[in-house]
Amino acid sequence: MINRSLVRALVTSAALVGAGALLASCNGGDMSLANNAKANQPVPPKLIADMTAKDMDLQSPILVRLFKQEAELEIWKQDRSGRFALLKSYPICRWSGDLGPKVREGDRQAPEGFYSISPAQMNPQSAYYLSFNTGYPNAFDKALGRTGSQLMVHGDCSSRGCYAMTDEQIAEIYSLGRESFFGGQKSFQLQAYPFKMTPTNMAKHRNNPNMPFWKMIKDGNDHFEVTKQEPKVDFCEKKYVFDAAKPPNATRDLAFDASAKCPAYVIPDEVANAVREKQATDLAETARLIAKGTPVARTNTGIDGGMHRVFAARVPEASTGLSEPGDGSSLSLMARAPGTVPSHVNPPKAPSDNLLMGAPEPPKLAAAPAPATAPAPAPTRVANAAPTAQNDGFFSNLARKVGIGGAADATASTPPSKPKAAEAKRSEPPRPEAAAPKTTAPKPADTKHAAAGRPPLKPSVDAAAPAAKDNLVSGSAPIMSTNSFDSRFGAVK
Repeated sequence: MINRSLVRALVTSAALVGAGALLASCNGGDMSLANNAKANQPVPPKLIADMTAKDMDLQSPILVRLFKQEAELEIWKQDRSGRFALLKSYPICRWSGDLGPKVREGDRQAPEGFYSISPAQMNPQSAYYLSFNTGYPNAFDKALGRTGSQLMVHGDCSSRGCYAMTDEQIAEIYSLGRESFFGGQKSFQLQAYPFKMTPTNMAKHRNNPNMPFWKMIKDGNDHFEVTKQEPKVDFCEKKYVFDAAKPPNATRDLAFDASAKCPAYVIPDEVANAVREKQATDLAETARLIAKGTPVARTNTGIDGGMHRVFAARVPEASTGLSEPGDGSSLSLMARAPGTVPSHVNPPKAPSDNLLMGAPEPPKLAAAPAPATAPAPAPTRVANAAPTAQNDGFFSNLARKVGIGGAADATASTPPSKPKAAEAKRSEPPRPEAAAPKTTAPKPADTKHAAAGRPPLKPSVDAAAPAAKDNLVSGSAPIMSTNSFDSRFGAVK
């Protein structure tokens, strides 16, 4: 036991070398002093059992993959064969922006690309429970003049350009990264994608202006998929290069510069051939799906980011936003949300129209209500599923045509009651149209009276295991001294 503690202390001391500037908040928040208990929580016994079943060691290297559209974070871990295998998938509670890379400071975009996470980027004193810095901008981003800073993966389910998990999730993810560093991993790779790089998604987004960039990072995805090894990442000529090696008989090591001409390099034949075969298969399937008439996804929906449906189903009036279930998603709609969703969570807005170009549009979906009718009920945005724009448009227009949709309709049956309550809430202060009621609609006073007769909506978040208190959890690693792994970070995030 003494020897094990000594080894951990020595590895920790080595990780401290080069730790630099203090980390700041993703949202520029105030400093939050978190004691070491958060960062030293043990890996849960169930996850350790899963590692054993998959022939993995607790301290073997990890690799993280993020997918915006599916709102999933994957932890891959090296097994005893030396290959990476999927250990666990986590639903992402909140990410912001649109599909596509981050370009400039303040654009609310969560980054996409390949990044390296060192011990110096782990922050146990985060204002958002725990966090680690993605390392954006990398050399590729800088070569293109892209700006931004302190883009994190953190807790608190709140994002302005970050990937936000629940506190319980980030504690588990943080513990896996910590143990990999204790095992000798100098840094772990983070791969961030707009969506899972499948032929279906490539066909749907074929007209997106970000497609050249996505094809470039798909190359790295394909290297990982065929080898199950962390791809070596370099940059030159303002592009990504994966698994580059010295040519035969080369006398000097390769030197890459993101803004300079690429040096002569080769990709090992066994990797290049496997990647080439996979990409040919993917291209053929993508072409088949396009010829079949796969609708093109819209590029601008006016929605800020996404939320996995397991969380959106438990937040009143929430929508999944730009997130949608993936093909064969490994995450089903769980009985309980994996962690505590804070009451201040700001979910994405519901889609205002059909997200797919080429799909049949509802009649007059974007048309304003006729002057002689009452405003149509707001789209249902309750805790079970993200509203479907097509269904909303159909029933909204049907209501307009037959002249229904007032407060009397809200009290006629249970289902419309929640959207009506939401509408009543938004009418404070009264909207202009509420001040001049139409002959076909009830008076505004009746609407308020109907809303007042119902109890206010309450969050339907399932209670999960409470977050760790600021003292050591039973079985966790002892708190390190002042020069320890988790005390080397200063500012919050």
